[in-house]
Amino acid sequence: MSKVVNLTRFRKQKAREDKRRAGDENAVRHGVSKAQKSLDQARADKDRRDLDGHELE
Repeated sequence: MSKVVNLTRFRKQKAREDKRRAGDENAVRHGVSKAQKSLDQARADKDRRDLDGHELE
């Protein structure tokens, strides 16, 4: 015999999983903190300055 499934509960659970999945995707896409962004920018600026310092004229 088949197990009886409550469709409302199933729908709500699926909606929660979809929301959580979308949230995880957004966290990956937008999840870089301000401190990390500024650190990355500072490193990129330093690399650019170092490279420009080695340029021959």
